[in-house]
Amino acid sequence: MGCFPCSGDGDTSVKKPEKKIFQTSSNHKYKRVEQPLPKQVVTPVASQFKAVKNEEAKIANRSTSKKDGGYSNIPQTDGKTGGAKAQRFKFDQLIAATEDFKEDYFLGEGGFGKVYKGHLVDTGEIVAIKQLDPNGCQGVREFVVEVQTLSKADHANLVKLIGCCAEGDQRLLVYEYMSLGSLEDHLFDPWPNQKPLDWNIRMKIAAGAARGLEYLHDKMNPPIIYRDLKCSNILLGEEFHPKLSDFGLAKVGPSGDKTHVSTRVMGTYGYCAPDYAMTGQLTFKSDIYSFGVVLLEIITGRRAIDYTKSAAEQNLVSWARPLFKDRKKFYKMADPALDGHYPIRSLYQALAIAAMCVQEQPNMRPPIVDIVTALSYLASLKYDPEIEPPIRKSYKSQSPQKSINNEETW
Repeated sequence: MGCFPCSGDGDTSVKKPEKKIFQTSSNHKYKRVEQPLPKQVVTPVASQFKAVKNEEAKIANRSTSKKDGGYSNIPQTDGKTGGAKAQRFKFDQLIAATEDFKEDYFLGEGGFGKVYKGHLVDTGEIVAIKQLDPNGCQGVREFVVEVQTLSKADHANLVKLIGCCAEGDQRLLVYEYMSLGSLEDHLFDPWPNQKPLDWNIRMKIAAGAARGLEYLHDKMNPPIIYRDLKCSNILLGEEFHPKLSDFGLAKVGPSGDKTHVSTRVMGTYGYCAPDYAMTGQLTFKSDIYSFGVVLLEIITGRRAIDYTKSAAEQNLVSWARPLFKDRKKFYKMADPALDGHYPIRSLYQALAIAAMCVQEQPNMRPPIVDIVTALSYLASLKYDPEIEPPIRKSYKSQSPQKSINNEETW
């Protein structure tokens, strides 16, 4: 949920609270903080690009005003999220929902601020409540942009905004609760006995995240550039259903004969497209690059930036690029946690998609609709480890001709 200038290379790690293991009904263990519920306490969407640009100008001029807590820039209650009206909460309601933001209900922290699990007294709904940190790297403008973006969105792969609160210095966002946490939690910091994500789940998550991005790019009016796609912003619900979250950095995309949006470079180091980082020219292909990095993380189990590795392996894309050139080395990019349990043909195809997404030249990156088509196909091919033997490193000793003949398309 944090954001940093893309060109920065400082330590972007966020200290996380101690996590606990809880048992799910499917007999899998996931490393999450599972808190008890708080005690019950009784208590016009703009459709034209010009109109939205005018609204952005108003936000820039008025976002620092605390007289109305930023409410004047937030869509009225006719804005909908997932078919339900976005609510405006009183701060006292959210205090009751979290028992005064009790530490037991703390879920995590990012650039926006702290996130708590809560229980809405009036409806009984379990929610996630994100509280703006006035000293964080995101501010009132990001708060308003997120509300505006999600108030216009309605898609199964975007997190649902239930409502918001802005009273005085307090600014909070209330979302649906995603029970399995973020993709980052499952890929990079597992407990010793936690079952790693299998190949089928990884492709399901990748395809779902791509569909969420496709909705932003091609189906919203006006279209939106996400600008902060990363594993920590992909939240997981029951059965690992993925949803994109954290839209504070989202920007309205170029319209008409414009090719880009000129803006201050923002995002997360390691995910930021090099062309955007160098020029400040933001395009839809900037998101495609970020998606390619995320797809590489899903396949390899490696972080976009990992300073614990040797200098040659710290940057995931830089490490992967030489391997993309030799198909016989593709197996080296499969996450060791998979223990060889993946379909080699699907691995080839998934890596090919990732390689195209992280092309240095933006015009060489594929459109999101093609990515969705390809990943939806891979997600539909269910791999059964009981039928197909695991791929071992001895695979490299196989005949190159045999390997190529078995993989006509990648």
